[in-house]
This record gives sequence, C-alpha cells and structure tokens, in this order.
Amino acid sequence: MDKSFLVLFFKKGLLACFALSTLAACVKYSTLNLPSPTSMPGAEGIDLSHPLGVAEVERLALARNPDLAASRLQRGVSQAQMLQAGLLANPFLTGAVLPLLAGPAAAGPQGSSTIAYNVGLSYDIRSLLTRPNRRLAAAATARSVDASLLWQEWQTVAQARLLCVDIVLGDRILAILRQSRNLVEARARASRIALARGDATLATVAPDEAALLSVTIAQADQDRLQLTRRHQLAALLGLAPDAPVTLAPNPDIPAVSSQQADQGLQDLPERRPDLAALRFGYQAQDARLRSAILAQFPNLTFGITGGSDNSNIRSIGPQVTLELPIFDRGQGQIALETATRVQLRAEYTARLAASIGQIRAAVAELGLLAGQRAALDRDAPASRLAARDAEAASRAGDLDERSALDLILAQAGRAQQAVLLEQMMLEQSVALATLVGAGMPRMTIREGVLF
Repeated sequence: MDKSFLVLFFKKGLLACFALSTLAACVKYSTLNLPSPTSMPGAEGIDLSHPLGVAEVERLALARNPDLAASRLQRGVSQAQMLQAGLLANPFLTGAVLPLLAGPAAAGPQGSSTIAYNVGLSYDIRSLLTRPNRRLAAAATARSVDASLLWQEWQTVAQARLLCVDIVLGDRILAILRQSRNLVEARARASRIALARGDATLATVAPDEAALLSVTIAQADQDRLQLTRRHQLAALLGLAPDAPVTLAPNPDIPAVSSQQADQGLQDLPERRPDLAALRFGYQAQDARLRSAILAQFPNLTFGITGGSDNSNIRSIGPQVTLELPIFDRGQGQIALETATRVQLRAEYTARLAASIGQIRAAVAELGLLAGQRAALDRDAPASRLAARDAEAASRAGDLDERSALDLILAQAGRAQQAVLLEQMMLEQSVALATLVGAGMPRMTIREGVLF
C-alpha cells in the first residue's frame, strides 16, 4: 500500500465529516426575542361593558392567565424528553492511519513503505437494554406534567372564584361601613354644634367622636383591601391593574353537599390531578429504578473491526468490550433510585391523607358556618326592630343619643357579621369544590394515559 491510500483515506474522511455535518445542520438556530413592556397584551377581545359572572371570569382566567400560559409550555419540554428517550443510541465509528516512520520495515525493496490502518464500528448494548424503561419513565413524566398543569388550572379557577366572592361580598361590607359612617358622622357633627352652643359637654361628645374614628378606620381598611383584591383579579386575567372589571352581584359557586363530598372520596385519586401527577411521577421513578437495576450488569460494547498492518496483512473480525464491575457495580445509583421511589410513595400517601382530611374538615366547617348564619338570621328581625325603635325614640327625646347610637351601630354590626358569614361560607364552598373537582376541567385516566 503506497501513500496514495493515505490521501484517499483522508479524502473519504473529509467527505464523511461533511455528510455528518450536513445531517446535523438540519435544525437551524433562530432567535426568539423577549417581549418589551409596550408589547404586553392588554384587554383586547374582552367585553368589559357588562358585569362578569363567576363562570365567565373562570374562562377568562384559563385563557389569559400569564402564569398558566407559561406553564403550559412545559408540555413541549416533556414531549421533547419523550422523543429523546425513544431515540436509539448512535453507533461508534473508530479509525486510525499509522504510517511507519522508522524501523527495519520502513523501506521495502523499492524504497516504499507500507501504511497500517484500522477501522471499527461498535454499538453499546446496554443502551438497548435500558431503552424500554427510559421510554416508560419519559412517558410517565409527560403524563405527570399534564396532570400538574391541569391541577394548576384548577388552582387558577379556584383563585378566580375566591376573588369574585371576596370582591362582591367585600363591596357589601363596604356599603354597610359607609352607611354607618354617614350616620355616625352626622351625629358627631350635631354633637359638635351642641357643644359649641353649650348644650353638650365633652363627655357626651367623646363617644360620638370615638365611634366616628373607629368606623372611619374600618372603612379605610376595607377600601384598601378591596383595591388589592381588584388588582389581584386584573393580574389573574392578564389585565392592567386599572381595568374596569365589574362583577355580577351574586357569585354563582358550585354547591357540594356532604353526600356528594363523601361520594367524591371514593374516586378521589382518579378525580384529582395533583394525586394523578404524583402517581405518574411514582411510575416514572419505578421505571428509572428498573433501568438502574439493568445497568448494574457489565456493560457490553459489540462491533466489528478490521484493517491492515505495516506488512500489508489485512484482517477483519468481531470486537467486544466488556466493562469489569470491580469498583462501581451501580449500587450507588440503585440506592438513589430506590430511596427516591420510597420518598415519592410517602409523598403520595401524605397528599392522599391530607386531601381526605381537608374535604372532611371543609364539610364540618360549612356545617358550623351554616348553623351560625341560621342563628344570626333568627335574631335579625328583633335587631332591626330595636334599631328602628331606638331611632324613633331618639327623635322623640325618649332615649339619649349615646344609647340610640349604640343600638343602631349594633344593627349595622349584625348586618356586617351576616355578610362575613356568607363570605366565609362561599369561601369554604370554593375550597370544597376545588378539593372534589366540582365544576372543574375534567380528567380521565385510561390505562395510565391522561386525557
């Protein structure tokens, strides 16, 4: 073999490298610029000219929530991981050219030298053995991501419901506080006039001023709280903080009875996306453990190799490379995967137990709030009658101003307490509906596949 073989070999090597480079360049890089503040979405496509019901707010939150939109892109990542897990490992191509530089056989009878070379093609057998479990792990991980995203949608719907309840009921409380403040302010103004005329003393004016300060502080706190809630709702819907969002006066929250809650416990693992996500994560980890167990066996690389030596003697045959598991037998990786699987099982068990406890606690708290609201409703007529009688007696001069004001404010306090109880009942209804999935996007699992 003369030097022309070396030139031919390198020419073919360059052609092979060019072909591989061409294949690798099938996917080209493209820029993806970050958005600017002026390019952020606004309220386009949303009709805010009418009051929005709870169901409409839910739909808008699912469609426009920025955090939800960003999280949904995780599906692309999990699908890419599934693609990667399903690909076969690449074979290994090795080659060498060994020109003889010195030695007895450096020059032949005609003064020419012989160039040795070798070429080998091999494949990692372990990658074939672990490929099925890698695919199972990637598929289970993708389903876990889907279930986690669905659970995030549930949380977004629950947050939308809760903000609707708090804003609507908070406006009712604010109206009661404004009415009370107007009444107290009028009486405080009259007391100041009487004090200026000498018809009242500081002792009689002080209670009115104290009552005015108390109700003014309560109204200011409620104003700030309502503004914060409206800003949170606007952010949830992907709107500007000052977007004119008006809500329907009666929030329609799905009602879940205690019987329905008990029935929901029977199929809770199939109903709740967070439990499904943990279960799929456990399945993925189980597949990783199987892969680690298979990987503990000696790795075998099988192939074929051939070439020529400096005497121009050519040969070809199989080549086997066997890993010797003397120091690392995979015991560390197996221990890691085993401990992770045990941890995931414990997390699933804890989440399931906590979910059952939360549902039963929500049912009990709803029952308690309903009893308190019923007792308050029973006392409401007498309280309203006492407030009207106190107002009439005060005008007639049969009741002092302080006693009349106390009775009137007591009625306002009972009305505010009634609204607070209704708000707490609706908040508990939102929590219970979220825990059992009432009115939520449905999840169906068939043979381990999430639909």
